[in-house]
Amino acid sequence: MALNLEDIACRPAFRRSVRAQSQMLLQAYEANPRLASVFATQQRWLMAHIGLALHFRRQPHDDRTGLTTTRFIDMIHRCSVASRNTADAFIKEMLHYNFIRDLSTNRDRRVRPLQPAATTLETLAGWVFAHLRTLDSLDGGSRLTTFAARPDALARLQPLVADGLLSSHAVREPKQTFSLFTWLNNGGVVMDWLMSGVDPDHAGLDRIPTGIVSIGDFANWLKLSRTHLSRKLRDAENLGSIGWLGQRGHSVMWVSNHFYQEYMTAQAVKLAIIDAAFQNCFHNPGTPE
Repeated sequence: MALNLEDIACRPAFRRSVRAQSQMLLQAYEANPRLASVFATQQRWLMAHIGLALHFRRQPHDDRTGLTTTRFIDMIHRCSVASRNTADAFIKEMLHYNFIRDLSTNRDRRVRPLQPAATTLETLAGWVFAHLRTLDSLDGGSRLTTFAARPDALARLQPLVADGLLSSHAVREPKQTFSLFTWLNNGGVVMDWLMSGVDPDHAGLDRIPTGIVSIGDFANWLKLSRTHLSRKLRDAENLGSIGWLGQRGHSVMWVSNHFYQEYMTAQAVKLAIIDAAFQNCFHNPGTPE
């Protein structure tokens, strides 16, 4: 049976496992910043999952049923994730950086099939791996073993994860401070960066130290404007969600207990969606093997 939100949040290992997960996602970002950043902003993250689900749900020998520019833009608009112009710009960006490939032939110019590049699928698999590892650490499960043993595991799992994310109100409408960062370029990385420095033993404090001191160093590593990052941090500071133990910008940063709980709840929601999809794929008696 899949772990639900409450099951996940109350597990003794939850906080430490999520911290390890955030550190793993930061490593993935460092390995391929431009590609990993697609999964680090709310709107782009959802658009990427929609595109991948279209790809994986393609019917054999029928390019019209897979990922095409037209089907992608229509689906983005239908799911109210972004405007048609934004969806079109996203596809063009993915093509420009070779994250997807144009498979068009002269056979049918009306259909423009697209396919994720191998590096894109590897990054997606790493994202799934990080979350399945977290789930296994919570209940001693063997999801990773099952996932690794099935060549078709990613193709089966990802569309169901995408469905779960798109249908989740908690994912689509995040809490106040969390939403500040989800719409920032690489905002997910910023939050992982903040929370990866939190000692779970300090989670009961009102102001939880992060171990973070230099905004400039992180902005440079993230290839994000220091001014833009500082503005978002100032917004969060005005909400009482972050601050500094001493002089602003020259001492250890803290996050509020409320912001920390927002982040942990968002992770629990996401993990519950992934586990429900996993159980449906691999432990549902009605699922074809």
